[in-house]
Amino acid sequence: MASEPTSAPTERELEILKILWDRGEATVREVYEEMSRSLPVVQNTVQSFLRTMAEKRLVRHRVEGRTFIYTPTVERDQTAHGLVSRLLDRVFDGAVDQMVLSVLTLRQPTAEELAKLEALLAQTKAASGEDRATPAQHTEEPHHD
Repeated sequence: MASEPTSAPTERELEILKILWDRGEATVREVYEEMSRSLPVVQNTVQSFLRTMAEKRLVRHRVEGRTFIYTPTVERDQTAHGLVSRLLDRVFDGAVDQMVLSVLTLRQPTAEELAKLEALLAQTKAASGEDRATPAQHTEEPHHD
């Protein structure tokens, strides 16, 4: 991929990047057709966004005849990591538990998502050497007869 982008993508730029990540590359018309399925947008606006995104080094283009074909210069994972990192720092002051709590209150995860989250937590604990249970987790409740 090309040099670092000059800034994080805006919401609309992110929508365009998603299209480009899924397709690999696309013309202005292809991006417009895809976006117009779910958003009220005109082709000239998409062209302006892509031009701005090229200036920000989020995309690059090549010319075939009179057609510009755009490709992303940033990877999806890299972009997601940067956006989440900024959100974590700016909104939650670095508190991972508060961010996760906020996400979980927005939408109930599916059973499959919960299983993946549990596996990720187990991996994270194991990697940090915290896979040993604390004494409080192993104590049994006293029996009251």
